[in-house]
Amino acid sequence: MDGTVFRSEDLPPAERFEAWQALMSQTHAPMRLTSNHAGDYQAHLRLITLGEVSMWPATYQQLVFLRTPKLIRQSDPEYCHISLVVRGGATASWRRNEATYGTYDIFTNDSSVPYEIATSDETITSIGIEVPKTQLGLPWGRAQQVLGRPISGRSGIGALLAQFVTQVTTDPTPYTTADAYRLGAVLSDLVTAVLANVTDAEPHLQPETRHRTLVLGVKAFIKRNLHDPELTPTAIAAAHYISGSHLHRLFRTEGTTVASYIRHQRLRGARHDLADRALAATPVHVIAARWGFKDHATFTRAFRAAYGTTPTDYRHEADVSAVSVG
Repeated sequence: MDGTVFRSEDLPPAERFEAWQALMSQTHAPMRLTSNHAGDYQAHLRLITLGEVSMWPATYQQLVFLRTPKLIRQSDPEYCHISLVVRGGATASWRRNEATYGTYDIFTNDSSVPYEIATSDETITSIGIEVPKTQLGLPWGRAQQVLGRPISGRSGIGALLAQFVTQVTTDPTPYTTADAYRLGAVLSDLVTAVLANVTDAEPHLQPETRHRTLVLGVKAFIKRNLHDPELTPTAIAAAHYISGSHLHRLFRTEGTTVASYIRHQRLRGARHDLADRALAATPVHVIAARWGFKDHATFTRAFRAAYGTTPTDYRHEADVSAVSVG
């Protein structure tokens, strides 16, 4: 799934900026770059390919990206580009418009439109997303209404997109080719949903996109509220303005039930904490309560059924294993 990895320190200082510019032009579209640090440029990038969609988490020094009409005529891959600013800031200019972006803002642009993006003087970390326009489940004419407008990655659908790309880019799990295509489809749906939300075009989304985005939103809500012992299907359905029967149908299409999904996520979290030596002094019943289990007996039964041992024995085995490895 992972492709190019760029580390500026792997090259002589005099070659770094030229190599970085070539990589940026291949990753997104031909661009002209300038920087106050071009003589010894510092940058890291990892390209993650998900079928026709790609992501590139990167950390780099101050930079000005310039895409001109001449460069567009030279080559236009017809991409919708999304950037999540993880750290730092930038100012974008296009068609006499200008917008400023800060941490956890989402920026959108079009490879067919001239623009200039100037990052702040501090080192910036961002996650770039390249989606072919044909992959979006929304007419491009409508999606264009969003271009350049800052979108919050801290709430709503924007937060869901931010959480997804952050998790995929930091998860060391070796995904298979089939996983990559599925993740690419999910990412296309999320980008489409973000654009539709900003343009009030959600009623026009394809049913499959609306379904998958709703499932992701419900799962994210559940994970944020696992600590709440009153997290019930009724409460989840109400938070998403859907009926209980609709909620249960969503999870049936995922091959599970709402209750099973909640229990599995809580047990995963509790098992992680039980194996954490930093929490060795925390009583088992306290960990169980933190993950939303109403009583110790219920937690113990569920843990034994899932993992074939009691929470106390699992903690002891994990501690013994850690000591022997150490």
